[in-house]
Amino acid sequence: MSAYHSCTDQELVALLKQDSRAAFSEIYERYWDKLYYIGHRMLKSQDAAEEVVQDTFVLLWKKRLSLEISSLPVYLAAMTRYEVYRALAKDKKQRENETAYQQQQSEFSSFDKDIEHKLLLEIIEQLSNQLPEKCRLVFQYVKLQDKPIHEVARELNISQKTAEAHLTKALKKIRGDMGNAMHLLF
Repeated sequence: MSAYHSCTDQELVALLKQDSRAAFSEIYERYWDKLYYIGHRMLKSQDAAEEVVQDTFVLLWKKRLSLEISSLPVYLAAMTRYEVYRALAKDKKQRENETAYQQQQSEFSSFDKDIEHKLLLEIIEQLSNQLPEKCRLVFQYVKLQDKPIHEVARELNISQKTAEAHLTKALKKIRGDMGNAMHLLF
């Protein structure tokens, strides 16, 4: 038991204003549990409540020389509530920043995918332009314009089997060339 245990709150505040660490320790011991209860009730988190109480006592120590307190328990409770509100605002701001960051990352990712998609289509078109005419036409109609193979065969006046053969040949050639192109790009 400290020598200050029997002091009144007003006496402790007066001693605290004179830089008494022992008076501060007594206030800490006397009110820590009560302030923790306030913080925990409002924050619903043990760690957050402990941090708020610590911040309250740090602030009390920093302001010790200019204190004008009529009721120490009321003053400390108000300081604790203030620290809770600051912690909640800080947490809210952090969540908003995280949400904004995730949204920005998502937009960048979408933008990157659009660029990759356009680049890939450009490469495929360039490679398909190097194919023999019938292979190129079958490939472009079927794969780039999504036409059914039987319609493409009819438009080009070739059998469906021939159209399928041209498509197979085109796909093999483009896949082979794509592998080389992708290796150079990435």
